[in-house]
Amino acid sequence: MTDPNTRRITLELSNVTVRFGGLHALNDVSFRVHESEIVGLIGPNGAGKTTAFNVACGFQRPTSGTVEFPGLGHGALKPSQLARAGVARTLQGVGLFNQITILENVMAGAQSRPGGHIGASILGLPSGLRVEKALRGEAMFQLDRLGIAKFAGALPSGVPYGIAKKVSIARALMSQPQLLMLDEPASGLDEKELAEFIRLISELRTSMSVLLVEHNMDFVMQLVDYLVVLNFGQVIATGTPEHISTNPDVLAAYLGID
Repeated sequence: MTDPNTRRITLELSNVTVRFGGLHALNDVSFRVHESEIVGLIGPNGAGKTTAFNVACGFQRPTSGTVEFPGLGHGALKPSQLARAGVARTLQGVGLFNQITILENVMAGAQSRPGGHIGASILGLPSGLRVEKALRGEAMFQLDRLGIAKFAGALPSGVPYGIAKKVSIARALMSQPQLLMLDEPASGLDEKELAEFIRLISELRTSMSVLLVEHNMDFVMQLVDYLVVLNFGQVIATGTPEHISTNPDVLAAYLGID
């Protein structure tokens, strides 16, 4: 990994505060994600991880502070603007369309990128039909990349949860993002699937930045370049996995060790 100071900033939260009535869900939170960097957002239950993630995605407006995507040329984005701006997000579950095949689910990930024409393709319009073959080939490439091409013709309801999680990643990759945001990517995966995910996400670093929210500490520590630790809505530590693993504030937050 190269020095973050020499790489452009893909995502930056600056002094973000979110209040719900008298409750501070986030209090003056700041962090950055640089290009080709994997950043983990962690903390105990109720620490504010999901709120910070939702602020970055435009699902939650901050009470104060700013969200910017400097390297992508954007300030704060609405959820509907993410894909065209070069940002893809997966959901904590899988969020697949159960009425269409896995291949068609993955193809749908191209709908928001320029030239995707997936809507026209579904409607059978000439402009869409000209690109449908290429989109199918690209979707199959993503499925094969994740080792699940054999499930292309299945419906999401007919595959194991771990496979469906991989499908959601493949769909996100179809938008050709520069920043991939993953919400609990390790949840529901067995040991073998976790190892495969670590390999895949590590490989993605060559073409995009990754921000993930995760509870599975073993998974996070093997994967990320940098960690942002939240507790009670505040950043209590930042640094490499090695640094965070011995940080007394982090140990106190997770384990009650003073």
